[in-house]
Amino acid sequence: MKTTAKSVKAPAKQPFQYPLQRQYAEPDWHRLPGYKNVTQQEWESALWQRQHAAKNLSELKAALGSFLDDALLADLEADQRDWATMSILIPPQMINCMDEKNLREDPVRRYMLPAASDRHPDWPSHPMASRDSLHESEMWAVEGLTHRYPTKVLAELVATCPQYCGHCTRMDLVGLSTPQVKKGRFQTPPKERFEKILDYLRKTPAVRDVVVSGGDIANVPIQQLEPFVSALMDIPNIRDIRLATKGLQGLPQHFLQDEVLRGLERLAKKARERNIDIAMHTHINCASQVTPLVGKAVRKILEVGFRDVRNQGVLLRGVNSTAQQMLELCFMMVDHARIMPYYFYMCDIIPNSEHWRLSVAEAQALQHDIMGYLPGFATPRVCCDVPFVGKRWIHQLADYDRIKGISYWTKNYRTSIEHDDPEALSRRYEYYDPVYTLPPEGIEYWHKQKIQTPAHS
Repeated sequence: MKTTAKSVKAPAKQPFQYPLQRQYAEPDWHRLPGYKNVTQQEWESALWQRQHAAKNLSELKAALGSFLDDALLADLEADQRDWATMSILIPPQMINCMDEKNLREDPVRRYMLPAASDRHPDWPSHPMASRDSLHESEMWAVEGLTHRYPTKVLAELVATCPQYCGHCTRMDLVGLSTPQVKKGRFQTPPKERFEKILDYLRKTPAVRDVVVSGGDIANVPIQQLEPFVSALMDIPNIRDIRLATKGLQGLPQHFLQDEVLRGLERLAKKARERNIDIAMHTHINCASQVTPLVGKAVRKILEVGFRDVRNQGVLLRGVNSTAQQMLELCFMMVDHARIMPYYFYMCDIIPNSEHWRLSVAEAQALQHDIMGYLPGFATPRVCCDVPFVGKRWIHQLADYDRIKGISYWTKNYRTSIEHDDPEALSRRYEYYDPVYTLPPEGIEYWHKQKIQTPAHS
């Protein structure tokens, strides 16, 4: 039987266009007044980057010069005075990722350096917001070790980072105090605290998976980080170790230091010998932050033997909340930097965070809209971190009151604070949409509520 070849049709017009138009290039830092005389050697020095991180608005103004106009500067000052839950700390590497000609709308500026006018005028905080919204400290098995999942723990080694994100979920502990938030502090000296963490894990064979975080492991000297992680590998039940750092993006220079790479290589070698998986998790929220220096650091980490470098971003309105923004970010990571898109968590219900947060319905729509473009293994899951529950894919809710903006979730395990709670596995747990996303009757409902959790508490 004779067949006739069909004529080739032009590719269908798609909502998202690939290849990307964005270039994979390190922005020229010389365009910024504060860095016009900085050499490449200085720029690629971790010490120089740390020494020249902007720690206040005066230093930010010195870096950006006239690009930071008086109106935006006053807006940032008002936010630091009246609203900010995180102090300012932003390295030159991250400042260089901003669009200096449109700082007002720049996504990096929007989440690293919130302005007072960014905050929602009517609902800066949800009435149910709380400083430790995930109740992590309530689940500390020992100070700094959160045991929330049956087989997984979170070890917080430090309460500092190379940079402070405005939306930080650990704003109750991490960073310097602000006029709004007096920060908590670890009470036990690091060496003693680390040993207590290790001792708990030795006595708890149900735990197989440890996330080593903070703060940020980039702020743990390799002389302290290496022996702690090596000791984890000596515990027979530990099979997975993940090192968590936003510094891989904000300060890639740290991970390009010879001493750091030698320490990471020794850890990777020991992990192979012990049949343990070791990976690094980072936190990149927008495409402009994926630069060749970041890619170079990732390649080095993979070359020394780490299994993966994965990204756990935060879903933020105006930063990565559209399919265009999300897909561009993911393709930049996959195509250029060998970073695997993994999760995007909905922004937690902490004080003064409402302008960043999306409703569950919006997050579900975003998950729908990004499907089918990336390989399945590189398509990030949008997750809701439900208080007292933990990570849930955005479509796993049990029920959803779209009027009041309350979603209801269930779970199949007990946290460490529910070991004797007979109703833990049958109870429904609540998560709250931003009030301003609700219909008028929903907004009126919340206006009438008497429950108020002040943002300053």
